[in-house]
Amino acid sequence: MNEVFPLSEKYIDFLNHRCSAEFLEGTTSAGKTTVATPKFMFLIADDTSGKPSIIAGLDLGTIEKNIINADNGLMEVFGDYEEGGLIEYNPQGAGKIRMPHIVYHTDKGKRIIYILGYDDKARWKKALGGQYFGLFIDEFNIADMDFVREVFMRADYKLCTLNPDDPNKECYTQYVNKSRPIEKYKNDAPRELLNQLNLPQVADWTWWYFTFDNNLSLSKEKKQRIIESVPSGTKLYKNKILGLRGKATGLVFSNFDRKKHVITKEEAKKKKYIYYSAGLDTAYSQKSADTIAMTFMGITDKRELVILDERVYNNRELSNPIAPSDTVQNYIAFLDRNQKEWGLARNVFIDSADQATITELNKYKRMHPCIYIFNDAYKEVKIIDRINLQLGWLHTNQYLVVETCTNHIQELETYSWQEDKDNTPEDSNDHTINSCQYGWIPYRNKIGIEVIPNKENNVRFEDRFKR
Repeated sequence: MNEVFPLSEKYIDFLNHRCSAEFLEGTTSAGKTTVATPKFMFLIADDTSGKPSIIAGLDLGTIEKNIINADNGLMEVFGDYEEGGLIEYNPQGAGKIRMPHIVYHTDKGKRIIYILGYDDKARWKKALGGQYFGLFIDEFNIADMDFVREVFMRADYKLCTLNPDDPNKECYTQYVNKSRPIEKYKNDAPRELLNQLNLPQVADWTWWYFTFDNNLSLSKEKKQRIIESVPSGTKLYKNKILGLRGKATGLVFSNFDRKKHVITKEEAKKKKYIYYSAGLDTAYSQKSADTIAMTFMGITDKRELVILDERVYNNRELSNPIAPSDTVQNYIAFLDRNQKEWGLARNVFIDSADQATITELNKYKRMHPCIYIFNDAYKEVKIIDRINLQLGWLHTNQYLVVETCTNHIQELETYSWQEDKDNTPEDSNDHTINSCQYGWIPYRNKIGIEVIPNKENNVRFEDRFKR
């Protein structure tokens, strides 16, 4: 194979690694499918169980294009059986097997590999049954999750290739994020992706991250042509060229750039702050990904808004769910910690829709010495206006985030518009965004490019939000 497809060191390590499930993620043209295909076939050839295997993709045509008839694909690497090779492909079925399949002729005998498109539920439901040795799912990020859940438990070895996509998809939250890179490559990927591998690892599930540089067959000239063909700054560029997760279209904060807007805590410490504030957005459901999100922020003498700290809880992940009374303790501890590290945010703001938490906070204040004033979030500023303000501050580099606020960074990179409603964002990936908006709305005239004072700017501070 090395003569057909030159192998980088990382690809050689991948071919030699053994585990029960592997996920290959990364940039476009990294050769993920090209190198995954032969490994899958080598393992099938060594298997002595006699079980059939499965290659799955969007549909039959896509599998043929990406795997069977592709450059460096099955037919090219292993050869057509009729021409002395090892692969006998039957797209219409043959003999007793009426579904598309491959007969793989090995030294240890014939191996059957079924070809399944996960786009046709009626067909794959009829096809599934029994146990399988190998399962290869191409473009795992767009696979039908009912198919994945049904077939994953039936296979001894699972191999999945995928392109970066919306990080909230079930393929990540139920499978990919339960895998880990091997020790040699534990830091060989963008930190934001490594941070998302945050679910308990399942057995030996392994995650591989590949880029252009791992594909030695890709010339510098071709790599440059690919990069130049995708507009810089778009989500497509982020997914395909940078190999980072995020929705491909409709991003709200499309001008957010980690290089410009994410700073270290040391850089944040050097700034002079004139105001501090904090916000709290709550969601107590145990059945959704909604979170209880706390953010702490400062406004500098340069009219910059800096998100300094965050704390996020999700009841779905907790064996003992958080109640409003627990949030009181957590929020005050969060404020106290940041007061010591940064400064006092006396006025803090809570989602006005959550009167239960606000009641508990005020009850605590009556019963204990407490310096904080708990205010209902002022929601008269419409969501679209909040977004426009943030977009403007990002444009002038006056909206900054400390790098430890990983949840807020992730939301800035995934918060998207609804496809069927104009100027309406989706009700997801927005909890720290809502939280910080509650905190900065009363101070919005202190952030960004200074404007000439007018009647609105002269409104008293205490009239800008509801008590």
